[in-house]
Amino acid sequence: MTDLARLATPHFVRTRASAGITIVRALLCFAALLSTGSAAFADPPKLAVFDFELIDTSLPGEFYGSKPEEARLDRISEQLRKELADSGRFQVLDIAPVRDAARHSNLQACGGCDLKLAAQLGAEVEITGLVQKVSNLIINLNIYLRDVKTGNTIAAASADMRGNTDESWSRTMDYLIRNRLLAPNYGRPE
Repeated sequence: MTDLARLATPHFVRTRASAGITIVRALLCFAALLSTGSAAFADPPKLAVFDFELIDTSLPGEFYGSKPEEARLDRISEQLRKELADSGRFQVLDIAPVRDAARHSNLQACGGCDLKLAAQLGAEVEITGLVQKVSNLIINLNIYLRDVKTGNTIAAASADMRGNTDESWSRTMDYLIRNRLLAPNYGRPE
């Protein structure tokens, strides 16, 4: 048998790489890494969370007013702000400069005044909310997340609750935050 291995040309030939090419390659890799990672380091969107509004068509509300519900509206509004701020996915803005104007408007039917108020705060996205009370056993909580520039609805979340207590309102808000607003890919087109 003949030794054919000595006649074959080597498939891998060692070459000497110049230092300039290695540095250029390293810089290109670093630049690519920075450009792909820049989205991860970007600031979260600025969010204005307006106080929730109430539509009380219940018989007790008609006769006695909605004092307990008004206090609950304040609590769930603050709960939503805190949870979204703590998530790190949003930069929640203070709405104090426009709170009075927002409270004297029906944000759900004011022809875009909510978007104008959010823009005054420098918000990129905004949340309005509505609680509709039909009775002490039928209450619906709705959250609307909108793009301030376009006015388009990014996400909407709604849940019914049974029972008119502080705990039921808080749990319903917690459910919507956890399973809708902060759920992976919620509000993104597929």
